[in-house]
Amino acid sequence: MLLRVCREIVVTFCFSEMMEEITEDRLCGKCKAACGFHSYDLRSIFTWRLLKTVVMGQVLSLLICGTAVSCKYLADSEVRTPMLQSFLNYALLLLTYTFILSTRKGESNILKMLKTKWWKYLLMGLADVEANYAVVKAYQFTTLTSIQLLDCFVIPVLMLLSRLFLKTRYRPVHFVAVAVCLLGVGAMVGADILAGRKEGSENNVMLGDGLVLLSAVLYAVSNLCQEHTVKNQSRVEFLGMMGLFGTLISGVQLAVLETHEMAIRNWNVSIFMVFAVYALCMYALYSFMPVVVKMTSATAVNLSLLTADLFSLFCGLFFFQYQFSALYIVSFVVITAGFILFNAFPTNSPPPENRAETDDHTAAASPSLRPLPAHIDAGESAATAL
Repeated sequence: MLLRVCREIVVTFCFSEMMEEITEDRLCGKCKAACGFHSYDLRSIFTWRLLKTVVMGQVLSLLICGTAVSCKYLADSEVRTPMLQSFLNYALLLLTYTFILSTRKGESNILKMLKTKWWKYLLMGLADVEANYAVVKAYQFTTLTSIQLLDCFVIPVLMLLSRLFLKTRYRPVHFVAVAVCLLGVGAMVGADILAGRKEGSENNVMLGDGLVLLSAVLYAVSNLCQEHTVKNQSRVEFLGMMGLFGTLISGVQLAVLETHEMAIRNWNVSIFMVFAVYALCMYALYSFMPVVVKMTSATAVNLSLLTADLFSLFCGLFFFQYQFSALYIVSFVVITAGFILFNAFPTNSPPPENRAETDDHTAAASPSLRPLPAHIDAGESAATAL
C-alpha cells in the first residue's frame, strides 16, 4: 500500500514537471515568434540574398555620394540652381522610361494609364519634387546637424504609412533594427559636433526644421508610391510616370524661380561637366532604386541610405580637408548592423495585386526616392543631393 502511494506521488510529480516544461517551451516559442526570431538559424538568416541586398543598398549610397560631391563643387562655384539639377534628372527619365511606355500597346500604353491613374502619378511626382525643394530651402534657415537628425523622421512616417496602406506588419525586431540605425546616425552627428563643423545657416531654425519635417513626410509618400507601383505594376511604369510629371512640375518651377539665376551665370566647360556627373548619378540612382525596393522594402532602402552621409564624409577627407573621426567608422558599422538585422527577418506583407512585368530586367529581384542630405553640402545647391 505504501509502495503504491509513493509510486503515485512520483508519477504525479514527474508529470507536473513535464507539463511545466511544455508550458514554458510554448511560452518561449510564442515570445520568439512575436519578436521575429522563431524558426530561424544563422544559415537561413545570413544568405546570399541578404548579402546582395546589403551590397546593392551601399551602391545606392555611393550614387548619392556622387551627387553630393558634384553639389559641393557647384556650391563652391556659387552655382545655385537646385531646380535645374532636378529638372535634368527628370528629363533623362522622360527621354528613356516615358518613351518606352509610349511605345507599348494595350493596357501598358501610357495613354491608357493616364486615362485612369493620371492623378495618382501627378501626386507622386508633386511629392517627390517638392520634397527635394523643401530640403533645399531648409538649408537657408537651419544647420546641417538639424537636417541630418530631423530627416530621419522619414523612417517612422514611412513605416506608419506602410502599415496603413500596404498592410505591412512589422515585428519587434524591426523596430529594434531601426533604433540601431538611428544610433549610428547619432554617432555620425556627434562626430560633426566634436569636429566643430556647422554648415548651413541659423537664420530661422524653427522654419528650417519645419521644412525638413515637411520634406520627410513628402519623401515618405513618394517612397510609398514607389513600393506599391514596382511591386504591383512595374519599374518602367513608375520611372516613366515619374519622368513625365517630374519634368512638368520641375520645369514650371524652374521657369518661375531660376530663370534669372541661369541668365546671369557665367557658364563654362567645368560647370557643364559637373552638371553632367550629377545628372548621371541621379539618373542611375532613380533607375536602380526600384530594383532594391522590390527586393526588400522602401523602409529597408531608407535605412541603407543612412550610410550615404558617411561616404560623403570619407570623400571630404580627401577632397575638402575634413578631419577624420573614429566615430565615422563606428557609425558605419552600427548602421550596417541595423540594416542587416532589419532585412534578416522578413516583414509580413500581403501578396502583390498584379505580377510586375518581366521586361523590367529585374529577374533577380523578387523593396520617391529619398537620397539623404550629404555632410559635404555647403549651400542651397548642395541640398539637391537629397
